[in-house]
Amino acid sequence: MSKKIQIKRFDKSLPLPEYKTKGAAAFDLAAREEITIAPNTIGYIPLNVAIETPKDHLLLVAARSSTHKLGLMPIHGVGIGDSDYRGDEDEYKMPAYNFTKKSVTIEKGTRVAQGILVKFTRANWKEVKKLTSQTRGGFGSTGHK
Repeated sequence: MSKKIQIKRFDKSLPLPEYKTKGAAAFDLAAREEITIAPNTIGYIPLNVAIETPKDHLLLVAARSSTHKLGLMPIHGVGIGDSDYRGDEDEYKMPAYNFTKKSVTIEKGTRVAQGILVKFTRANWKEVKKLTSQTRGGFGSTGHK
């Protein structure tokens, strides 16, 4: 199922984000400009889009599976774009950490991130003294293999 989502590109010479395969859940996001990130530092890669995320969704921004081959990883693991981050100048960026010993240059148009729209439910908390579910035992409680 697809839904019309309003999107603004900052540099129209770059294509709109696209799903690269029929079964892809996420769309690719590309660097709007060339950027060089020094070793062991963080750079902010502009992703060329502002998106009017639906009010009951979030935009999850993650590295593409090949981004680590560039020597980069998103500093926050994954980014969450709230549905109210949707203004005309709210360009998405990926804060990327260069984990190599050399400067890394990302060319304009390089696909470095991917986005996925995720429907969410906001909680209305009901505090209790005891939960009804059985305790599982913490991290690794199902074994090693």
